[in-house]
Amino acid sequence: MAVSMTTQAPARPRSPELAAPMAPQTLEETGLGSAFVADLTLKMLYTRGQTSAANLADGLCLPLAKILQPVLDFLRNEHLVEVKGAAGMASSTYLYVLASRGTERAREALERGGYVGPAPVPLASYVTRVRAQSVGELHVTTEQLRTALSHLVLPERTLRQLGPAVNSGRSIFLFGPPGTGKSTIAHALATLLQGGMVLPYAVLVGQQVIRLYDPSRHHALVALDARFDRRWVPVARPFVEAGGELTLEDLDLAYDPATKVHEAPFQMKASGGVLLIDDFGRQRASPDELLNRWIVPLDREVDFLTTADGHKIEVPFDVLLIFSTNRKPSSLVDEAFLRRIHYKIEITPPTDEEFAEILRRVCETRGIAFYPQAAQWIAQYAKERGLALRSCHPRDLMSHLDAAARFSAKQPELTPELVRLACETYFVAI
Repeated sequence: MAVSMTTQAPARPRSPELAAPMAPQTLEETGLGSAFVADLTLKMLYTRGQTSAANLADGLCLPLAKILQPVLDFLRNEHLVEVKGAAGMASSTYLYVLASRGTERAREALERGGYVGPAPVPLASYVTRVRAQSVGELHVTTEQLRTALSHLVLPERTLRQLGPAVNSGRSIFLFGPPGTGKSTIAHALATLLQGGMVLPYAVLVGQQVIRLYDPSRHHALVALDARFDRRWVPVARPFVEAGGELTLEDLDLAYDPATKVHEAPFQMKASGGVLLIDDFGRQRASPDELLNRWIVPLDREVDFLTTADGHKIEVPFDVLLIFSTNRKPSSLVDEAFLRRIHYKIEITPPTDEEFAEILRRVCETRGIAFYPQAAQWIAQYAKERGLALRSCHPRDLMSHLDAAARFSAKQPELTPELVRLACETYFVAI
């Protein structure tokens, strides 16, 4: 009797997986040397203790059968590791442990470099992948921009300026008074960068490892299966924000002398996404120092970093770089630098009509009945004291009003009494 055999076709790659490279079939395709992989395996066994082959492959993100198993066989033949049993018949269930010689070699490897984790990718592979998924290749439509900024009240002129700026994938300088929504706009623009991308856990430069994937800054989308090179992580396009804490040192590789591992700087972690330099001009480094650091990346779209052993590397500078500042551009930058920032967009204070619309939306969100007179009361209070209205004022004032109402055991309402009390405890003449 004939038996019909059917083979289930492999699942089609999901959208976030499309940017991921396929699994390497040989050690050469990983771009890593056999000695490096052997040392990384020994270091993982040293830190984990007795571990199965399958768990080692998962930890190193390397295919077991075609790449890791030959390495394990070599280490076993060299009496560096031993097999201490198995949970089944398959070689993936074999339990490995370091032999005494292996323990010694693992310690030596840890002295040279303390990185333990997913195998890194070579610098050349990283550069190629960044270029292939460049933020400059994205296209934003008018409808997408309006949707992303629909929670903000902005003049039509600002929308017409922001759209081309995002599509350029270049640099943007947002300036204007405080409280006009510059940082909020930058956050909203980041949501326009749709689609997944991939980045490696770590990058190898010579014998130096640069840790790149950062769970605090990167949002992983899916876990890759065995069809793909699992040294890469599908992530949403990143949004990285640096404020007054930013220093020049933060823009170069950070080296930990204890582990001898490098950490990628802000702009490298933001690659393929948005890097916001917020409150520009208030950093501990002077504006001139920071701007001089950005001139080459802005001009040539490449950045130069230096490893602890003095090796200079060139990496793509592929970010939508947004500067946001409350200060006048002329007080921060000279003409030469402004020329390198492609888009300069002023975010102005709201008009009376825009202020009233913002207040209406805030009230709607808070469940407060809105009366147009309330916007006039606030405007009059501010005018009498020489204060300019800002887009953030309705949100803050309604928070004050709500607190005052709860203190008085009343429902929050736009009464003259509560509005005035909110203004008195919020505004201050400067």
